[in-house]
Amino acid sequence: MGAHDTDIEALADAARAALVREIDADGAWAADPVWREAFAAVPRHLFVPYYYVAGARGYERRWAETPDREARERWVRGAYADEPLATRLRDGELVSSSSQPSLMARMLVALRVEDGDRVLEVGAGTGYNAALLAHRLGAGDLVTTVDLEPEITESARQHLAAAGCHPVVVTGDGARGVPERAPFDRIIATCELPTVPRAWLAQCRPGARLLTPLATGLLALTVRDAEHAEGRFLPGAAFFVPLRGEGRAEPEGVCLAGLPGRARRQEPFRFLLALTRGTLDPQEAYALWEREGEPGRGRYGVTVAGGHTWAWLDDPQGPYVWPLP
Repeated sequence: MGAHDTDIEALADAARAALVREIDADGAWAADPVWREAFAAVPRHLFVPYYYVAGARGYERRWAETPDREARERWVRGAYADEPLATRLRDGELVSSSSQPSLMARMLVALRVEDGDRVLEVGAGTGYNAALLAHRLGAGDLVTTVDLEPEITESARQHLAAAGCHPVVVTGDGARGVPERAPFDRIIATCELPTVPRAWLAQCRPGARLLTPLATGLLALTVRDAEHAEGRFLPGAAFFVPLRGEGRAEPEGVCLAGLPGRARRQEPFRFLLALTRGTLDPQEAYALWEREGEPGRGRYGVTVAGGHTWAWLDDPQGPYVWPLP
């Protein structure tokens, strides 16, 4: 952005303040108001110098350097909309995005970060989430962010430098963690995984907290030691780009024929289908869901113990438990 764009900076400041008010009104920060300050301080537009907006004719690119002033204003306003932004496409498929800010706020609060915590973020994306963490912790060295794609980590580094933030950015398979930066007090993933990677537990201090997307939900686990962790899903839905790299299972289609239309439309039922994929057929899942009073995400949890990982409804000891990969 050139010097003639001081008015764009002013527009960005106003848009950022409006976004903070919007997330505030939703109560996302009630449990940990310190995050409000991070979102107010960190300029999201520096992390999305271009992004793609889905339209009638495919994706339209919005970017900071366009000579058209109105298009630049659209770019900066869009950067502060409370929406996920597509930041990388490959053959028309989304491979990286900047998550919806209100969802990021909810996840960061749920991570329960404390002063001095060492945090690993899996899925560097644009670098924006790592910048929020670095701002909150006041020391870049406490925050490590990892991504498989060198072009993603390189652009994240550039965005972070432009915003004056310096967390450690690593190129590698997030499912393996970052052993050379361990031990961690908190691990947060911003990409969908098929299960909880064992490597993460081994890189955590006892009592560490993990927050990871799983089966369209957000799972919060407490780590006991390198072999054991347990926790529940947060109540709300969460959709993320899948992790690329080792251990990624391609989802299979699920046949919903014969199920009541109401069940097919119900988000909590679709979550149960995703969680029990490969162990319950849709008819069995529907019978269970009805019998147990249409449980929402918050009634489910996951246990990692020894060599096994399983999901459960209400109680880790059963009667409803399903193996995870």
